[in-house]
Amino acid sequence: MNRSKVAGYLFALGAGATWGTTGVLSTALYSHGQDITGIGFWRVSLGVAGLLIYGLFHLEMFKVDLKGFLLIFGVGGFLVAIFEVAYPYAITGAGVAGAAALLYLAPVVVAVLGRVVLGEALTPLRMFLALLVMVGTMMTVNGGELGAVLQGNPTRFVGVLAGLLAMLSYAGTTLLARWSVPRYGSIRALFLELSGGVVMMAIFLTLFHRPPFAAPARPVGLAAWGFTLAQAVGPVVGANFLFFAGVRRIDAAPTAVAATIEPVVGTLLALMLFSQHLTLLGWLGLLLVVGGVAFSYRSEAAQA
Repeated sequence: MNRSKVAGYLFALGAGATWGTTGVLSTALYSHGQDITGIGFWRVSLGVAGLLIYGLFHLEMFKVDLKGFLLIFGVGGFLVAIFEVAYPYAITGAGVAGAAALLYLAPVVVAVLGRVVLGEALTPLRMFLALLVMVGTMMTVNGGELGAVLQGNPTRFVGVLAGLLAMLSYAGTTLLARWSVPRYGSIRALFLELSGGVVMMAIFLTLFHRPPFAAPARPVGLAAWGFTLAQAVGPVVGANFLFFAGVRRIDAAPTAVAATIEPVVGTLLALMLFSQHLTLLGWLGLLLVVGGVAFSYRSEAAQA
């Protein structure tokens, strides 16, 4: 068994588990009156501030060629901005479990585009496992009651559309990370991508008359700042470091599959803390996700 691949899977699982706290922390922020359009900007900004402090003692973090800057800061920053604006709307519209579930339609997209863009192997087993976790995650939307998504509830419908948009941006950042991390390193790639996201979010939000530095977009009160800082340390910086460490060691497709542990963690936390519930079909969906991740890990390790 290749230790590098084992480590890659463990890093990806750790990233997914850390991302699973996003919904809980976001819901806590909403309860303190935080405007949903400002969460992404401030949590990413705090993450960038921490990386800037690190960079003062490691100046090589700021060195990058033009191609890397345009792709990581430009394209990567755009994808981060789309995700950070869309995902809070997915949480409020489709619930914590539903937002996480919609996000993890991404393994199928990553598996296909990984072949087209990066030339990675698209084996029948990889495609089957990506489809398996896709079905499992879809079954957890609204506790497995998929028909409720199409029952004319505008908030729910907007939440689903936002979740799909967040999913596409997540798939894009996964492929970009697979290209950029081996070339520029995890810290430099993460700093450039998040910095680009902050700049673009500031522009987008201002154009839509939601400037992030004005109330109510900025956190108000010690508790709101605390939850925002927790998101910056965990889901933004910590989870991305783990994810980048995973994508450095294994292909984009199995990394995306392994990270689907997020909806399991997010849903279980929502069940324990917010009295959200799952139907029997929803529980079956979570079992499919866990089974798909475990079998993918075993098959990739066996191939190694």
